[in-house]
Amino acid sequence: MRGPEIALGGLGSDARKALTGRRGRQRPVHGSLREVGAVLGVRRGVSSTAAQSNNNRPCLSEFLLQPRPLRTDREGLAMAAIKAGHIEAGGVRYGYEIHGAGAPLLLLHGGFGTLEMFGPVLERLAERRQVIAVDLYGHGRTALTDRPIDPVAMGDDMAAVVRALGFERVDAMGFSFGGMVAFRLGVQHPELVDRLILASAPYAEIGFYPDIREQQKGITREGAPMLMQTPLYEVYKTVAPRVEDFPEFVARMGEAIRRPYDWSEEAKALKPTTLLVYGDSDMFEPEHIVRFYQLLGGGHRDAGWDGAGMSRHRLAILPGVTHYSMSDAPGLAEVALGFLEGAGG
Repeated sequence: MRGPEIALGGLGSDARKALTGRRGRQRPVHGSLREVGAVLGVRRGVSSTAAQSNNNRPCLSEFLLQPRPLRTDREGLAMAAIKAGHIEAGGVRYGYEIHGAGAPLLLLHGGFGTLEMFGPVLERLAERRQVIAVDLYGHGRTALTDRPIDPVAMGDDMAAVVRALGFERVDAMGFSFGGMVAFRLGVQHPELVDRLILASAPYAEIGFYPDIREQQKGITREGAPMLMQTPLYEVYKTVAPRVEDFPEFVARMGEAIRRPYDWSEEAKALKPTTLLVYGDSDMFEPEHIVRFYQLLGGGHRDAGWDGAGMSRHRLAILPGVTHYSMSDAPGLAEVALGFLEGAGG
């Protein structure tokens, strides 16, 4: 049985349990992790069918194949119809959906996922915002080209998408790999970004626990054939423009995950007011989380009785949340909306 362990060694524990039926204890790799479990509708080691029963929420494949009813907000008022399409940026046709109405919020999912990864978080955000959810390069509705998967280039792409959709400025929120892309957007195009939310995202590859960095070596083209026998591939087939790209997609994601980077200097100069959000059981060393906040200018001194010494940036730690449950954690939506609407600064 060592073959499956090696081939799936980079996947999140939720995904691995769903794909192999085993209760492995390894943490997931950045870029697949809980993100795979979320895409499959899997939570805490149950199957997609069981997840639907336990959470009263369909998995992605069922969600995509069923007609969507008219959505209402918490007051029962009809919400704006979902708009969907593709926008070309950097030679890539990015698939997107726009949910809700109000001030624009660009929403970027994690690696190996799609915009559906956010589930009820997207729905809650769309009650108060116009959410522009984009499938990242190579993911979901957005096909690969000859470009590598690179968050720096994708930061430029997101700026082009925002402009092409007619927005002068947006708030931006990204989870995990999508958080890295959102960070690059804020660094490279600060004129487009008002407030920035980075959920479970690092500023350097050294922020991951050592065993996570070791597991990141397991995402390779050689693992793609085995993944093609799993629900992960079934979801990919449902939305991908070119299904035959899957092995190449896996290979390029592995390369992206393992590529060294350190954005410390960019973090020090980051212009958009930023909220960092992590789970108290996330996949990053606590020192890395604190250091990220310090690079932004926070966490250096007491703010004082009147808050005069408080940084304009914010840090939130969600209790009882792991990297694998962050993308659809109710607390993520609430802390994000509070920050976007000015609560606490």
